[in-house]
Amino acid sequence: MTWTDYLPVLWEGAWVTIQLTFWSTIFGALLSFAAGLGKLSSNRALRWLSVAYIEVFRGTSLLVQLFWLYFALPLVGEAIGVNLRLPPVVAGILALSLNIGAYGAEVVRGAVQAVARSQYEAAKALNCTRRQTLFRIALPQAIPEMMPPFDNLAIQNLKDTALVSLISLADLAMRAEQLRNYTQDSPTIYTLVILMYFGMALVLTALMRLLARGVGRWRPAGR
Repeated sequence: MTWTDYLPVLWEGAWVTIQLTFWSTIFGALLSFAAGLGKLSSNRALRWLSVAYIEVFRGTSLLVQLFWLYFALPLVGEAIGVNLRLPPVVAGILALSLNIGAYGAEVVRGAVQAVARSQYEAAKALNCTRRQTLFRIALPQAIPEMMPPFDNLAIQNLKDTALVSLISLADLAMRAEQLRNYTQDSPTIYTLVILMYFGMALVLTALMRLLARGVGRWRPAGR
């Protein structure tokens, strides 16, 4: 077999990796805003729930989180009489989303807190509610500052998708391992895999920069 014969198989795995990255990044971003803003909430229960989520998922291994959702959660479900068995793709997306969401939450919190205090004081002087201050003043200024860290998190999330091969999901990493076991052509196969991950990372970075350029118009003048 030549390297061109490997490409169709690797592309099948790459397509799974792309879908995992897309959905987990989207859901992770939603969790980032929910937990990041929750940590700043005046509601104590919501604040502590957000803190607990962030600390647990930042303080434990993604691999362990993935294994718990795929292998341990069904056993918990059996113990309470509920079917909690997740398909591999759902377990993979959920684990990746929860993990990136915990890291992204700190990005959101930090960016919102970095908005100049004078902005909040001006909103208070104009008799704006907390919701109006957050959505009309704080977030439009904070979101452009979040984009570079979110770019890094998205790239890290792409690379972390390789872990889902350990729960029998046929992503790029698993397809590469299957090919290697069949052909024993490790140098060619893993060189192609590196190039494919690198190519996906470049595309993802370009998309994130386009998104950053789109929200950059919210950046206050002079910053």
